[in-house]
Amino acid sequence: MTFSELCNNIFNQAIRDYHIKDNIETPINNPYEREEIENRLYLKCWIDTVQWHFEDIIRDPHIDPVEALSLKRRIDRSNQDRTDLVEQIDSYFRLKYSDVQILPDARLNTESPAWAVDRLSILALKIYHMREQAERTDATPEHREKCGAKLQVLLEQQKDLSLAIDQLLDDIQAGRKYMKVYRQMKMYNDPSTNPVLYKK
Repeated sequence: MTFSELCNNIFNQAIRDYHIKDNIETPINNPYEREEIENRLYLKCWIDTVQWHFEDIIRDPHIDPVEALSLKRRIDRSNQDRTDLVEQIDSYFRLKYSDVQILPDARLNTESPAWAVDRLSILALKIYHMREQAERTDATPEHREKCGAKLQVLLEQQKDLSLAIDQLLDDIQAGRKYMKVYRQMKMYNDPSTNPVLYKK
């Protein structure tokens, strides 16, 4: 099994598990051991799935402003958790390939493996929800047809991104590419760098 196949299987599992109750308050029940990469992948997609539904809820034009602010704070925390998790997954790759002899003409990729995996997780969510729309019995045939066409594009993107991730990992393992882990320096979360916070 390729790494992208592992990712897609676990992402689909996390999405299915969430939709058993389809409730943002549902606690995660991660079936994998904490030290396994599978655990991190499942948690990554669970966070993305809950946040997907946060984003749906906050777009309700009739949402109570106090509830909306509370939800915005949860989205901010979720984004930070997501970023932290991507860094953990990249650290896993750094450790895994730490003994690789990097070739003299090795190139740096535009994004790290974990940020590509992050996009793959979001893509799994788009596919799940677009398939829902394409199969809606209460929607018009035109709506279902339009969403079905979009679904085919998303499935092609998933196939291409999966291949690109596996090729990138092959290149890193062979020393043809190398990776760096950059910590996300989000200034608005830091009271010392956000002027609204440090000027108070």
